[in-house]
Amino acid sequence: MTDSEAKIYDAATVKKLALHVSVVSLAVNIVLSLGKLAAGIIASSGAMISDAVHSASDVFSTLMVMFGVSMSAKEEDADHPYGHERMECVTALLLALLLFATGLGIGISGVKNISLALAGELAAPGVLALAAAVISIAVKEWMFHYTKRTAKRTNSGALMADAWHHRSDALSSIGSFAGVLGARLGWPVLDPVAALVICLFILKVAYDIAMDAFDKMVDHACSPEMVDQIRELIFATDGVETLDDLKTRRFGNKSYVDIEIGVDPTLSVVAAHDIAEALHQRIEQELPEVKHCMVHINPNLAGHSEGCDAKQEV
Repeated sequence: MTDSEAKIYDAATVKKLALHVSVVSLAVNIVLSLGKLAAGIIASSGAMISDAVHSASDVFSTLMVMFGVSMSAKEEDADHPYGHERMECVTALLLALLLFATGLGIGISGVKNISLALAGELAAPGVLALAAAVISIAVKEWMFHYTKRTAKRTNSGALMADAWHHRSDALSSIGSFAGVLGARLGWPVLDPVAALVICLFILKVAYDIAMDAFDKMVDHACSPEMVDQIRELIFATDGVETLDDLKTRRFGNKSYVDIEIGVDPTLSVVAAHDIAEALHQRIEQELPEVKHCMVHINPNLAGHSEGCDAKQEV
């Protein structure tokens, strides 16, 4: 699905779709985390208990996503004239911190259990842990695709972060399965080793989510593909003779565009304004991710022997 297809929804629809996915995710994660925790305790599997903790963190992350999506959908007000889209970035950063703390805790526990296993003090887990891991892999992989699909449709960074949280949980369950299976085959140390591997997966996902959120909060430029689309629209607009400057910046799940174009200097202010207005409307309509496009008019003196000093912003 292309970026332009991901931006056809208004804020209310985005909020509705995102909250629907979040409610489904919340219910699944609660059931799954409780089931894995019970299986881990009954089967004496440190890897499965760690996996359950990871799933439990999904419950909190989904609640945070619901909050972030609701806040970012709010209309502009006197205190926030540019809107609230960056609330999704704040939510994504909090999710990254939660994932980092979860992964670190699992890693510390895994190191301790490896020491116990090497000392011969760690028993092999029961077969129930294997069944729980298989169920978890299937459910979490389905949740990843389900959430990611809606994240793309709504261009929601927080929802995409939650989708990758599901994927990290699926990967951790694969690690749990391998560790439990190896432990039952005679290598008890593989169960805590799997927990340690899960820790690394979680930390990597936390890093990726944090970097994406930082990019959206520090006015990072839009993708080269989107900039190329904007350039095409500029030169396809009647009356535009030159492109003097083009700046883009990401603002949460939206973008701002600043353009300077050169036009015939002999045009009237009204005619020059009409060109700017046409370009302004065209970019915002064909690239709905663009929240606002400002067009500045310069006289293209280099292309004409004489001209007037006409400037206009839209």
